[in-house]
Amino acid sequence: MTSDDTVRPGRPRSIDTYSALSSDQTEAVLRLLDEAARNDGQQAVSEQGRLQLRGGAREGVSHLLLTVDGELVGYAQLEDTDPVEPPAAELVVHPSHRGQGHGRSLGAALLGASGKRLRVWAHGGHSAARHLAQVLGLTLFRELRQMRRPLADLDLPEPVLPEGVTVRTFVPGRDDAAWLAVNAAAFAHHPEQGALTQRDLDDRKAESWFDPAGFFLAERGGELIGFHWTKVHAAEQLGEVYVLGIRPDAQGGGLGKALTSIGLRHLAGLGLPTAMLYVDADNTAAVSVYERLGFVTHETDLMYRTET
Repeated sequence: MTSDDTVRPGRPRSIDTYSALSSDQTEAVLRLLDEAARNDGQQAVSEQGRLQLRGGAREGVSHLLLTVDGELVGYAQLEDTDPVEPPAAELVVHPSHRGQGHGRSLGAALLGASGKRLRVWAHGGHSAARHLAQVLGLTLFRELRQMRRPLADLDLPEPVLPEGVTVRTFVPGRDDAAWLAVNAAAFAHHPEQGALTQRDLDDRKAESWFDPAGFFLAERGGELIGFHWTKVHAAEQLGEVYVLGIRPDAQGGGLGKALTSIGLRHLAGLGLPTAMLYVDADNTAAVSVYERLGFVTHETDLMYRTET
C-alpha cells in the first residue's frame, strides 16, 4: 500500500474492476509498479501479486485499475481465497499522481468489493500508507520483517543432519506433488504460503530466477520431510532464504538449522554479498534463530485490517 490520501480537486477519475487483464493492461500495471518501486525503494505489490497479473483469470483474484482521462495512475489487487480470513489487498498510486485522493478512492473501492472485510499490505510501512490505513478505518494486524546478514566470510558450523536424513536438489516435474504436500503441511497456519497450488509452483518455475540447484530437499526413508528453497535477486545481488519448511512430524530435530546452513553456504558460494529472508515478527522462536545466525532487521512490512 503506497499512497497519499489528501484529496485535491482535479480531473475525474474512474475505477474499473477486472477478473483478468489484457496484455496491454498488464504491461501498463507493471510499468506503474516499476515507477513506484524506483521512487519508494521497494515493490508495493508482492511477488505473488505480480505473478497473478499474468496468465488470465484466477479464482478469487480481481484487479482494480484507476484511470484519469484514460491514463493509468493507480492499481489494486484483491485476493479472496482464504476460507477464514478477510480478503487481502495491495494497492499503489503512481508517484507523480499522489496527493490527489486516488489512494483513498482505491481503498474505498476495496472496502466496498470486500464487504468491509479487508486486509491490506503496506510494504515498507511508509508514513503515508499508515495514514491512509487510519483514514480507511484499518488497524495494524501483522508485522513482517525483512532480515539480512552479510555472506562474506560466512562462518557457520558444518550442517549436521538428523540420523537417516539425506539432502538433494529439486527435480522439476518429478518432485512437484511431494513438495506441494509438504509445503501445505509445514505452512498449514500460513494462509499465503500454505495454499500454494501447482499453478503457483509453475509460475515460479517459469521465472528467470528459478534454479533447482538452489532448491534443497531433505528426505528420510525416501519421503520428503523438509526443504530450503533459495532465490537469487540478481539485480540487487541478494540471496534469499525464499522458503524454508519442515513437515510437522519432523520438526525439533535440528533439520531446519541444517537446511538453513546448507542454503546460506550455497548462496555464499555464488559470490553474493548479502542474504535476506522474511519472518513474522510474532514468530519469536524463528526470529531468535535467525538473529543467532547473524540476521538483523532491515525493513518491515505491515498488514492492516478492518475491525472484526
